[in-house]
Amino acid sequence: MTTIETEQREAVITEARTWLGTPYHHHGRLKGVGVDCGQSLCAIYEAAGVTAPIDPGTYSIAWHLHRGEELYIEWLQRVGATRTEAPSAGDVALFRFGRTFSHGGVLVDSRTVLHAYVHQAVILTRLDEAPLAGRPVQFWTLWPAARDAVQASAQTTAEA
Repeated sequence: MTTIETEQREAVITEARTWLGTPYHHHGRLKGVGVDCGQSLCAIYEAAGVTAPIDPGTYSIAWHLHRGEELYIEWLQRVGATRTEAPSAGDVALFRFGRTFSHGGVLVDSRTVLHAYVHQAVILTRLDEAPLAGRPVQFWTLWPAARDAVQASAQTTAEA
């Protein structure tokens, strides 16, 4: 991990923690007032300087219950994120709720996620406790070094 990546990951965690206690509000993005899980990620990574401004567009609060499109995955891929099997603090944890991977948060350490949870607020939850325990989870990274390692591994596997 480079010094820049380490500093960016620390900035993500620091910014994420400033959102703790912000009430849940669908499609909100105002610290202390209201935010949903997708908008919180956009705001956190933007404020930490990891991504340019992100506009996920309009989405229904219940899209994950009635549709099969992986909108959240599409949003992550649009900003250059890739899946990782070796997540680090600062990466995105994406959970399956309903039909799709539709709930996300910031991994603040190896077992804790900061996320905006419906009818509650931005909270910290361990991976092994409700409402996250037992749900399928994917980890996504926005850092090139991690992406390069994934691509190199895939290329080596393909060549074998």
